[in-house]
Amino acid sequence: MTTLLSALNLIDGQWQPALAGRTASSINPADGLPIGVLADSGRDDARAAIASAKKAFDTSLWAHSARDRQSVLLQWADRLERRADLAELLMRENGKILAQARGEMAFAISEIRYYAGLARHIPGHFMEVEPGAFSATLREPAGVAGLIIPWNAPIILLVRSLGPALAAGCTVVIKPAAQTAQITAQVLQELAAIDLLPKGVVNLVSETGSEVAQELVSSEDVDVLSFTGSNLTGQRIMAAAAPTMKKLSLELGGKSCCIVFPDTDIEATAARIAAAATIISGQQCTAARRVLVHASCHEEMKRALKSAFESLVVAPGQTPGAHMGPLIDARAAETFDSNVRRAIETCDEVVVRGAHPGGALANGFFRTPTLVAHRDSGAFFCQEEIFGPFVVLEKFEDEKEAVARANHTVYGLSASVWTKDGDRGMRMARALRNGTVWINDHNRMFAEAETGGYRRSGIGRLHGYEGLGDFLETKHIFRSAGVV
Repeated sequence: MTTLLSALNLIDGQWQPALAGRTASSINPADGLPIGVLADSGRDDARAAIASAKKAFDTSLWAHSARDRQSVLLQWADRLERRADLAELLMRENGKILAQARGEMAFAISEIRYYAGLARHIPGHFMEVEPGAFSATLREPAGVAGLIIPWNAPIILLVRSLGPALAAGCTVVIKPAAQTAQITAQVLQELAAIDLLPKGVVNLVSETGSEVAQELVSSEDVDVLSFTGSNLTGQRIMAAAAPTMKKLSLELGGKSCCIVFPDTDIEATAARIAAAATIISGQQCTAARRVLVHASCHEEMKRALKSAFESLVVAPGQTPGAHMGPLIDARAAETFDSNVRRAIETCDEVVVRGAHPGGALANGFFRTPTLVAHRDSGAFFCQEEIFGPFVVLEKFEDEKEAVARANHTVYGLSASVWTKDGDRGMRMARALRNGTVWINDHNRMFAEAETGGYRRSGIGRLHGYEGLGDFLETKHIFRSAGVV
């Protein structure tokens, strides 16, 4: 019998249950069976964690010791690198295939080391503004940061906020997604075990509801709020945070377009787009959602995408040769099914009709991909983010129409252009209103390169040097010393 895991809260350096004693189950989405229990916390737990983070910021040397911060981050990366088992736990709790889970852990470790390097390079500047009068600017940690982390890539999306927050000198309260509380707790155990980390600098509070998140958003003692999730939730956070005027970093939804020109290799491109559309079972904000194809190769791409989707192996993450695992939980599967049914009823053509596989997969939240073709880019399924393996195929006649169609959206997170013409690729990339545009690729992320969205896809940038900015304040210091 497999031992159930336990994800506790971390408050003021101590691992502890929720104050009210509530727990909830962690479920393997591949079979619906429990793998552990998590602390199901409330507002009092959140307040205790915020108080702990504020005390650590005000009384420890964490905000002032860049060398200590760098050392802690480097030690954390080293400890995670020795935990090969974490990728398997991520696969079990999240459902993604093992290769993607291993890739996520490797990316996270790389990003921790990147921000460890930046921890000791946060310069200001110094100048003589008048004779004998001097101005200095310092970049200082903003204070207590609240981090609300989603379930789809829980470790890299944790690290891309936690890494710069710690490098900047902030203290933090982390609210993980309930669906991935176990892997989050395990990853943070490796951080909390480092002797050089002052207690209270890192706090973790899990919940199945929203009381903890609401407290992080509304608390006067939380100076920065970093959130990744839906656009609607992002709007609610902005409204609720307005009275405190806290800094916000929001990465919200996306509806990524892949724009395909006839000079590309259609078969090879279709296979790569199918992979980009089904990464994490299509549950990624930058996943390929719309495929815009030049009219001259529309039918060829339709056949190639149909073949690519139908050849994907949908199976539990540890299955050799698996391309795609289950959706995260029953609620996500039900929402996805409802949206797909509505789309199928109104689209011009159903090219591939997805389904819930039976047999050995019947108890999991598996869904095979759906591909539809449609002309009207204003249709709800061309405009709204459908979180799962669902793709719309559209047709365009020239570059101008392709740009107009791709930009016909409230989002602006990412897009890709597929062409052998380098100048065309750059023209298109410049014209698309997206925070990231890939040329002949999709879903490529790097610790060193900033990402983020235009319009309703978010506020601020993550990764890269700009990723530090959300966790820093700029202070001007003036002194008139006179002249000799």
